[in-house]
Amino acid sequence: MRVAVKPLLLLQLPNFRPTKKPNILPTFRNSYSIPLNTPFQTTLTKTLTRGISMAASSPPPTTVHVRDEIELTNVEKKIFDRLLGTLRHFGLQNQLRVAGGWVRDKLLGKDCYDIDIALEDMMGSEFVAKVRDYLLSVGEEPQGIAVIPSNPEQSKHLETARMRICDMWIDFVNLRCEEYSDDSRIPKTQKFGTAEEDAYRRDLTINSLFYNINTSSVEDYTKRGLEDLKSGRIVTPLPPKATFMDDPLRVLRAIRFGARFEFILDEELKEAAAGDDVKGALAAKISRERIGTEIDLMISGKQPVKAMAYICDLKLFWVVFSLPPKFEPAVSEGCDRLCIGYLDATWNLIQLIGCSTFSDEYRRLCLYAAMFLPLRKTIYKDNKAKKIPVVNYILRESLKRKASDAETVINVHNAMEKFLSLIPFLASNENIQLSEVEWGKEFADVPVTSQLRVLTGFLLREIKDFWRVALLVSTLLYKIECTEDLKNKNFHLDELRDTFKAVESAITELGLEKIWEVKPLVNGSEIIKVLQLRSGGPVVREWQQKLLAWQLANPSGTSEECLEWMKETHSKRVKME
Repeated sequence: MRVAVKPLLLLQLPNFRPTKKPNILPTFRNSYSIPLNTPFQTTLTKTLTRGISMAASSPPPTTVHVRDEIELTNVEKKIFDRLLGTLRHFGLQNQLRVAGGWVRDKLLGKDCYDIDIALEDMMGSEFVAKVRDYLLSVGEEPQGIAVIPSNPEQSKHLETARMRICDMWIDFVNLRCEEYSDDSRIPKTQKFGTAEEDAYRRDLTINSLFYNINTSSVEDYTKRGLEDLKSGRIVTPLPPKATFMDDPLRVLRAIRFGARFEFILDEELKEAAAGDDVKGALAAKISRERIGTEIDLMISGKQPVKAMAYICDLKLFWVVFSLPPKFEPAVSEGCDRLCIGYLDATWNLIQLIGCSTFSDEYRRLCLYAAMFLPLRKTIYKDNKAKKIPVVNYILRESLKRKASDAETVINVHNAMEKFLSLIPFLASNENIQLSEVEWGKEFADVPVTSQLRVLTGFLLREIKDFWRVALLVSTLLYKIECTEDLKNKNFHLDELRDTFKAVESAITELGLEKIWEVKPLVNGSEIIKVLQLRSGGPVVREWQQKLLAWQLANPSGTSEECLEWMKETHSKRVKME
């Protein structure tokens, strides 16, 4: 959903009146010009020339192929026909515009299913009601309708109405213009604005474009949207600090779009984003859910390393991934850079191994696990003085991700030490000596030739489907000897890949790929019966582990053979006692 926004500086201009301007291009329409006799012109001139002056000192931009016109799909044509039909049915003179990301993506030749309609002189909920009535009048059944209220304290200034048309969710918001008090970024008054006012209050120029459904034309009111899209630049329509202070989440959106499209961030934008005022506003004003959603989109995108590197470069890493007030040990200097180093190595290794090995969800969690590797041994105490991994705090509190995300990442970190002890034996297919690991007395009776399979089986039963994720991040620690090598990329990705593949193949050959799905041959009640116990307890749990070890060491064994082994072992223990 795109949040419609208006220019802050227009508040000082009671006499501001846009004037018509002839079309510059046959397809793209720049509908208005700014009068030269207003104070806004001075600020706007600085805003428009800012990007030009910055371009001289920035690296040469990439030329981006931008289409000359927007080609509508059949579904989009049907949706727009119903909206225009609503106008005709009720005799409305409103201009209907698709705002923001849909326009950008369509001009770039990309599919987009996120259609946001910006309305003149009408609230979204009011127009949705008219669309519903129109659809009923032509014999169509209206689909789901919802209204999402505004929340100015979290920088969500607009009420959004939503409904399904032709099986697509469409959002409707009004164009707006706001007035602010001197000491607050929460608007004290709101009123309907013009499309031009709205465009200048958008987060980025490439997101400020409109597609006018009434006239089937693209409108570029900032006079920069098309230019910046073609030159591959991330620029704010108004001075970046004002844009970011209006909604500090725009800092992260600028980073996400810069990484996603591999566009260049404007120098003044970077300076504003790294400023203390903006960082403070991002930490205090924006909900952690919104921050977490933006980070998830970056991590799940095609350029997660570039996005996180931008966050690090702009000194936003510990603002975004905030830590609890007290934790130990202290975070070392350069820890944020080390996090990016692990993320970079993991991302490149995934590409080399082949993305098909990891689903999108596994890849997302693998990247989180890798990025937070330097913090895996850092802990804090909760209200009950219980020691909790600080990574849990980051994922649950700083990013407000679901509990299962934090649980998975922490389980991966916990499994790594065991994986590190097994990798050399699995990679070389050599027998492991129990003396070389300290895993528990339940393995004491396992033959040497079976110990590798048993230990690996127990580990995979702990980590389950995420064992490849744990293996990949463990491979980094196994092959990369020091953090300086990581920072300087002084390692060989092909060696990391070969190690990962060798261990993966060994696990498959041992028949352990889905070992956690294998049910125990002997259940708890049978154990109680053999031991002649009244109920379960620690003794039963100990025997469950020992029997599972036997089962892993004897993959073709039967339940009868397992029980017989248990009786014999138990009998020997009783005699020795």
